Amino acid sequence: MDNEVGLKAIILAAGEGTRLRPYTLDRPKCLVEVDGFSLLDRQLAVLATAAIHPIVVIGGYRVEMLERPGIELRVNTQYAETNMVWTLFCAEDDLEGELLLCYGDIVYSREVLQMLLNSKADIAVTIDLDWESYWRARNENPLDDAETLKLAADGRILEIGQKPKSLTEIEGQYMGLMKFSAKGTQLLKKTFHDAKSAGVLRGKKTEKAYMTDLLQAMIDLGYRLDAVPVHGGWVEVDTVDDLLSPVTESRLAQIELSI
Repeated sequence: MDNEVGLKAIILAAGEGTRLRPYTLDRPKCLVEVDGFSLLDRQLAVLATAAIHPIVVIGGYRVEMLERPGIELRVNTQYAETNMVWTLFCAEDDLEGELLLCYGDIVYSREVLQMLLNSKADIAVTIDLDWESYWRARNENPLDDAETLKLAADGRILEIGQKPKSLTEIEGQYMGLMKFSAKGTQLLKKTFHDAKSAGVLRGKKTEKAYMTDLLQAMIDLGYRLDAVPVHGGWVEVDTVDDLLSPVTESRLAQIELSI
């Protein structure tokens, strides 16, 4: 697919990756390698299949290591005291028009990317319907580290990012990959700035808010967020167990076949 409309990608990559130590003692989380290739470089290879440009990477911890030809680097100097939402708005000048927003610790297939790009929604959020088997391979209890996600019959997301009490509260798993139209981007910015003015975003200081807090705040305001359902085709590396897991290696091998 040719990116004729100038769709921009923003990759959130400021974190220290404390749960991946000692592998992150000398590098940002997104530069942890599996079979000799980092998560970031794998994600950039997938984005290259859709000719997406510009690509903006927002770093923090060991930010100088993130420099790559063809990407634009932004910095969250307060990365140690802040969270995802704050990192995103360290690149506010880039938050214009249609954009793809991606976490730095995930890799997804070309097919998953195309499904998201094909969405006409103002705010489109990829969710994995086959999350449970993947979570069971990563955790003894699949509720560990999972988040609620509830859908309406028409595909609208009703709830996202809360702590689940049971598997019935999880109709799919948020992946950290989403797309905003120009209108969606404006709604994202308005929601953030209203929360920043109030000093709180869903009970947290705006500096400490997660991306799912901002998404849920938009839902609470009545904005429509549409799910883009996928069946696997992605991987997240959040812990040492993830990094060393055969499941991670096999899923990444499948993703490579799609490029």
